[in-house]
Amino acid sequence: MTDMSGHPAAPTASDHRIVNGLSVDVEEWFQVGAFENVIDPADWDSLESRVERNIALILDLFEEAGAKATFFTLGWVAERHPAMIRRIVDAGHEIASHGYDHARVFTFDRAQFADDISKARKIIEDASGQKVIGYRAPSFSIDQRTPWAFEVLAEQGYAYSSSVAPVTHDHYGWPSAPRFAFRPVAGADLVEIPVATAMMRGKRLAAGGGGFFRVLPYAFSRWAIEQLNDEAGRPAPFYFHPWEVDPDQPRVAGAPLRSRVRHYTNLSRMAGKLRRLLQDFAWGRMDTLASLEAARATDFPG
Repeated sequence: MTDMSGHPAAPTASDHRIVNGLSVDVEEWFQVGAFENVIDPADWDSLESRVERNIALILDLFEEAGAKATFFTLGWVAERHPAMIRRIVDAGHEIASHGYDHARVFTFDRAQFADDISKARKIIEDASGQKVIGYRAPSFSIDQRTPWAFEVLAEQGYAYSSSVAPVTHDHYGWPSAPRFAFRPVAGADLVEIPVATAMMRGKRLAAGGGGFFRVLPYAFSRWAIEQLNDEAGRPAPFYFHPWEVDPDQPRVAGAPLRSRVRHYTNLSRMAGKLRRLLQDFAWGRMDTLASLEAARATDFPG
């Protein structure tokens, strides 16, 4: 069996656990949505870069656990850190696109979005020497406002996307979207792999990583992934960011209180929680997960 890039698909774990999708959204600490109104992108190049140090730590964690992952990378980052991108690829991980500079999809029109993902893809492929077939929208910003973005991804030949959070949230979300893999464009091969959710009393709960994993007790994430694997028989697409393993990153005093609380809570505990997560479940690349899920993807042309 091969994955969508033509590479041999990662085998399931020896104990037959479901292999979940492990991913990292590669961006700097100053590029997050929480700070977009207080840090001017024109100042980014003057700020301290910490992404290489954080990626090195993450690669060590993955190697220790024998886990492979997908790194959804900003073109802006790949442009400035090509050696880091090559290190990721050389370790056997997938490189995919996170757009160029973390602008959310609903800030573009169709032509602008096409230009953004084309530009990012070229930069990332040049840095990695690897074909880019996967995409994740910044802040899961493909939603009911922007279903046309899937058409653009299909037109540009992307095999899969992981850009939908099928929940209600104050920062993102498409609550009416399917929980599991779906085909968003009729007649196209493109598969969308929504980030993981769990069910409690008929309500969907965000359970795919990021701030939810970092802030909530580990027991919640373990329960949610076990529910997906054991009850639903589905893999859990999980993500986090390099800055989440960096408790020494600069503090942004001018950001809203809610943003600061979300961004800085439990940074010092994140690496330990990740180590436990990597031990407790089986993990693989998103292209492998997408290949396996494509056979049971439902149709949902938004």
